[in-house]
Amino acid sequence: MTDSTRAPEIRTSSGTVRGRLEDGLAVFRGIPYAQPPVGPLHLAPPVPATEWSGVRGAVAFGPTPPQSLALGFGSGPDNAGGRDDWLTVNVWTPDPGGARLPVLVWIHGGAYLVGSADAPGYDGSSLARRGTVVVTFNHRVGAEGYGHFEGAVPNRALLDQVAALTWVRDNIAAFGGDPDRVTVFGESAGAGAVAALLTMDRAEGLFHRAVAQSVPGTFFSPALAADIGATVAAELGLPATLDALAPVPPVALRDAADAVVRTITRYGARWGRAAHAHLPFSPVIDGEVLPCSPWEALRAGRGADVDLIVGHNRDEARLFTVMGGRFGKVTEEEAAVTLARFAPGADGAAAYRTSHPAADPTTLQDLVMSDWLFRMPSLHLAEAHAAGGGTTYAYELTWPAPAMGGALGACHGLDVPLVFGTLRDGFGPMLFGEEPPAEAEALSDAMGRAWSDFAAHGDPGWARYGAAERLTRIFAAEPFTAPYPEESSRLIWAEQGFAPMELAPGTEPVPAS
Repeated sequence: MTDSTRAPEIRTSSGTVRGRLEDGLAVFRGIPYAQPPVGPLHLAPPVPATEWSGVRGAVAFGPTPPQSLALGFGSGPDNAGGRDDWLTVNVWTPDPGGARLPVLVWIHGGAYLVGSADAPGYDGSSLARRGTVVVTFNHRVGAEGYGHFEGAVPNRALLDQVAALTWVRDNIAAFGGDPDRVTVFGESAGAGAVAALLTMDRAEGLFHRAVAQSVPGTFFSPALAADIGATVAAELGLPATLDALAPVPPVALRDAADAVVRTITRYGARWGRAAHAHLPFSPVIDGEVLPCSPWEALRAGRGADVDLIVGHNRDEARLFTVMGGRFGKVTEEEAAVTLARFAPGADGAAAYRTSHPAADPTTLQDLVMSDWLFRMPSLHLAEAHAAGGGTTYAYELTWPAPAMGGALGACHGLDVPLVFGTLRDGFGPMLFGEEPPAEAEALSDAMGRAWSDFAAHGDPGWARYGAAERLTRIFAAEPFTAPYPEESSRLIWAEQGFAPMELAPGTEPVPAS
């Protein structure tokens, strides 16, 4: 145990780091797990961090990777100093150098375009006080992490994540963690990354349990990803090759991608749902780094040795409707277009109207977008993992955010501060108000305890999910277990898979520059 009166020091595989004590926890920030991915390493796989001599201070978060500015929300803080050592980890531990505690490794979300580990809502203190070692980290996003360019290794963001998990395996014992009890957990794009990691040979053995919160169903085919990459490169007047793009400054590549994002709906005829949903980047089923879709892989038994919690929030899409100023304002025509684009099969739109005859246009649009983007991919991942022989636990968060007069419902992202116990930080006040109600505190305690118990011994406190009973933990004001509640959506999507998204047939390639 580190002397409680001194700043804690830990010897890592790259050198010694000095953190600081914060309310009984030892906290280390900004530890490099890989070299800066710039210069000769731009658009390359991650390379282990260079060793250093002496003691390196680890009291401040590392700089954020280039962040999309086109979304208008969710970006990490501006990297004003221009530093390029983005690939860093952060550790919260109640007992450095002590007992082998379970480890929780967080992968942030952000539409594969934005996000960084220094967001206040990702503070690991509350979870660490439950007897876990918590790790968060930065990885490349947007074109840096997911841009598909000829000659560049694909899915660099996923390889960053593998590198961070490798660092955890090699170093976490020195921080009091158990390298044989590592649970990776993530939300939104982070949950998509968790699903991808479950299928990757390079990630095998690096984690033993997983939690996927609101899994997006958007995985791209190489043809679609390459067409988007070529469109980004064309903004720079360059071909979409490693040789042409590696010398481009990362911020300039980010800006080129943002130019595409801002006008992405114009590419609807080429990119289909990816364009209409404003999603230019996703993991690519390239056949090497990522061999096949997670749903296909898990159903075939891949990842069966990794226990899995997977679930979603009831009103996922409501966040985007409210923040876009469209709550209660969606027209019948707009809802019809959304149903036509995103409902499954030839009869999907009619099935939604039949199943929800009293639903207004906003409700219908929110339903189909929630299902297509998060709810049904999450449910199908649970079903695939269980069918492949894995130990699977499902959940749905139904408790509505109390702020904004309840308009947000159980919206996308609500689960994150509840799990982390950061109700007053980051986006917490937007969801819970300035003073979170007692119900929020109690639910946060229940979710944080479930995640921590799962990391410790594999049991979150409710029954396993199976095809017969479909038992699901419902996180309401008083949590309970019941059959999966979104039965109408389950039936509408029962025969629909989540195959890689394709480039429209007959699409002409982007002209070479």
